[in-house]
Amino acid sequence: MSIPSEAAVPDSALSRAITEFVRDTETELLFNHSSRVYQFGALAGVHRGLSFDRELLYAGAMFHDVGLMPDHSSADERFEVDGANAARDFLKMHGVPEADVYTVWTAIALHTTPGIPVHMHPVVALVTAGVEMDVLGLTYGQFSEAERESVVAGFPRTADFKEDIIQAFYDGIRHKPDTTFGNVKADVIADKEPSFRKGNFCSVIRASRWGGGAHATGCGCGHHD
Repeated sequence: MSIPSEAAVPDSALSRAITEFVRDTETELLFNHSSRVYQFGALAGVHRGLSFDRELLYAGAMFHDVGLMPDHSSADERFEVDGANAARDFLKMHGVPEADVYTVWTAIALHTTPGIPVHMHPVVALVTAGVEMDVLGLTYGQFSEAERESVVAGFPRTADFKEDIIQAFYDGIRHKPDTTFGNVKADVIADKEPSFRKGNFCSVIRASRWGGGAHATGCGCGHHD
């Protein structure tokens, strides 16, 4: 089964430029992963009956992990922001309207924030849908076997993709663990570094410079209500 035309990579100068840039920037593992994210995201859009701009979805999907690469990784920003900024600069250079650039930026910045993107612009929702399918398999049963096989045939998964992608995440963020506070990527650091201690939201509240007892009104975490 081939990918339906509604979910195919758009045949445009911008999409070709995106493909070339990301292929030259990312590892083969991440390039194929990002390509599958687009395919699964686009298929999810077709399944849901959503109207979406395939070029913008392609940009969001293909750039969503660029922030893991050393040349696009900052010292103290979340990797999602680094990828979003790289996409913003690239799209602006190619004359994409500001509103569309912002949509792609948002899609990348929020792709590791569960439960929010699904309620937003289709491009934002579908980038996350593609990630959740390819990495987590959350919607595995919503795709036919033929669809899954077609996507993977075009952009293969490595034999040990689950461990390979966790390692890729770790390699891209290990130098700035503090940026994982409140984020699923804290689990990646903890998995690779058993001594790592995640930041704690309630501890931050209690350690703030505001006066008052730590338990005077409760911290909002549900432990002292």
